[in-house]
Amino acid sequence: MIAPRVPVHLSHSPTPSISAFAFLASLEAGVRGVLLSVMPLAIYRAVGDAETVSRIYFLVGLVSLAAGLLVPWGTRFVLRRWMITLGATLYLVGMVCALEGGPMGLLLALMANSVATITLWVCLNAYLLDYFVRADIGRAESRRMVYSAAMWTAGPVAGIWLMDLWYPAPFLVAGAFALAIIAAFWRLRLGDGKQIRRARGPAANPIAYLGRFLQQPRLVAGWTFAVVRSCGWWVYVVYLPIYCIENGLGESLGGAMLSATNALLFLAPVILRFVQRTSVRFSVRVGFAAAATGLLVASAVEQPYLAVSAVFLAGAALILLDVAGSLPFLMAVKPSERTEMAAVYSTYRDVSGFVTPGVAWLVLLAAPVTGVFAACGIALAGCWGLAARVHPKLGAARHPAVPG
Repeated sequence: MIAPRVPVHLSHSPTPSISAFAFLASLEAGVRGVLLSVMPLAIYRAVGDAETVSRIYFLVGLVSLAAGLLVPWGTRFVLRRWMITLGATLYLVGMVCALEGGPMGLLLALMANSVATITLWVCLNAYLLDYFVRADIGRAESRRMVYSAAMWTAGPVAGIWLMDLWYPAPFLVAGAFALAIIAAFWRLRLGDGKQIRRARGPAANPIAYLGRFLQQPRLVAGWTFAVVRSCGWWVYVVYLPIYCIENGLGESLGGAMLSATNALLFLAPVILRFVQRTSVRFSVRVGFAAAATGLLVASAVEQPYLAVSAVFLAGAALILLDVAGSLPFLMAVKPSERTEMAAVYSTYRDVSGFVTPGVAWLVLLAAPVTGVFAACGIALAGCWGLAARVHPKLGAARHPAVPG
């Protein structure tokens, strides 16, 4: 008698949900949210002036930019699941360096954290583009923001409070979130992405896909929007607290304002519906116009509380840009270039990370911190003009043709 054949079940991972990616993003937001106000304040305490803070962030931006360009090249040799694990481990390395204190320890911590952020961002976005069609990307971005909203809201003010209570506390909390990222990622069994075939060609050259990127104007414009939007956040996160300290408003106000602004992330689904009912172009132009106006007003007024109120309004506009500002790029990416273009897009963080402190460094040689507000406001106004070239129907739902 022939024994019955036992079916062989494939052991690949099930298709992940949007909520799974949003949950991972929330844990990563836990790391960065707690440190968002802590790191600029700790560095300012260690060095004592805004120009040195700018130089430190400028150097870190250059290092993380180089690292970000090499991440997709590294995934040709290191499986994506191990790259994710490496990224979260770098957060732990950063926490150890920060605990050492002093300018050098904080510089190394910033570098490790920046490379960790880039690595996780590139890999998680590659997963997202692997598993979801273009029509779901906006919904995924909205879900990610809602899941992360609590971390971004509570993190900045909680980080300052914890640091005042006990200096190592915020770094230990951030380290716990980094461990949670590793545990949750392996629990979700995302593997190495949707594609399971061996590569048929040699590893991609980073310079080669930069050339492909530059040949596509829609991608260049979308990347520019992301860079300038991120510059706005750098000004909000780093230079608003410095402005508050130098104008006698205290160390905690900047963190409290950042938490209040991030609370608007809970409105991400409402903002997304606004984007869908109007258009991506209209929403992006409104966001850039409002953010530019807020920073330019803040640079012109002499009353500190009026200035920080104007910056707060600019921060609210940046939330709108967080929801809509990435869509011009993500919706223009070709499926065959997902990993490479995700890596190119991720460089916006690092480019803004050295452009912002680099420009601020020069501005601060001749002007106070309000000069940094003005420079960023001018850049945001320029993106408002550039956004007029975005296709008016970008992101609109596609309806099937009616047969004649």
